[in-house]
Amino acid sequence: MMALTSTDMKGPAAMTLAAPEPGRLAPLLAMLWRDKFASCAALILLVTVFAALIGPAFLTEAATTMNLRARNAPPFEMARGLAYILGGDSLGRGILPRIIVATQNTMMIAASAVLSSLVIGTVLGLIAGYRGGWVGDVILRLTDILMSFPSLLLAMVVLYVFDPSIGNVIFVLALTRIPIYLRTTRAEVLEVRTRMFVTAALVAGAGPLRIILRHILPIIAPTLLTIATLDFAFVMLAEASLSFLGLGVQAPEVTWGVMVAEGRNYLANAWWLAFWPGLAITLVTMSLNLLSNWLRVVTDPVQRWRLERRMPSNG
Repeated sequence: MMALTSTDMKGPAAMTLAAPEPGRLAPLLAMLWRDKFASCAALILLVTVFAALIGPAFLTEAATTMNLRARNAPPFEMARGLAYILGGDSLGRGILPRIIVATQNTMMIAASAVLSSLVIGTVLGLIAGYRGGWVGDVILRLTDILMSFPSLLLAMVVLYVFDPSIGNVIFVLALTRIPIYLRTTRAEVLEVRTRMFVTAALVAGAGPLRIILRHILPIIAPTLLTIATLDFAFVMLAEASLSFLGLGVQAPEVTWGVMVAEGRNYLANAWWLAFWPGLAITLVTMSLNLLSNWLRVVTDPVQRWRLERRMPSNG
């Protein structure tokens, strides 16, 4: 009997499982271009990533050099140079280079926390969903205990007890997000493992690891990717909240949240100290939400027609 694998399926499941091929990059870009909001969001995120990678190498000195004559300098005055186009902070440092330099720490904290929680939560969710039994029950009970505490409150308690360093911020933010991926993965695995192609793989003699990696994980990956994109925005806001409360990243390290916290005492007479980093947080968060919505549509064969219906045919 010929074994049926996930690559032999027809219909929506097969479309979800298919790995992106080089030839399919152009249609994806075309679908992205068709959604103008998603295109703008992708452009903003590309600029942000570029600033995080390149900015600190060239602007660290400009971001840390103090000039008390430019203390709380108003924005859009070119007399002091391009570094002060968004104004100066309470120590006379240019806000624009500080925002660019702070992008690296902000993105690194969010990316590290999301990636760690994604990997750990997915692995535990796969075990709990596919293995089940007492192992799955233990994992779920530990998850319930973790979810019984409000995530921000748990982060505040941990960071209050321990040193609020970048490493501890990443650890506590990742810890609070693990249950999201774990429970989602478990629910998806419980549904996928009953499908015909998984049963056929078992009959053909495939082991649990092969079934999980080749047949189950590719199906649930789009869902996890969408959640991770949304979670990236949530982690950014959580880090900003902790920094605003004084329990996040501490000076001399700088993030957008730290800059907002530094500017809160000057809102009455120097609003730009908190406004510009707050605007950066808002733009990136909104862009991530728009892009996650586009990813959800693209990875869902039932809804993808909305982006494909007006695309020019190859013929």
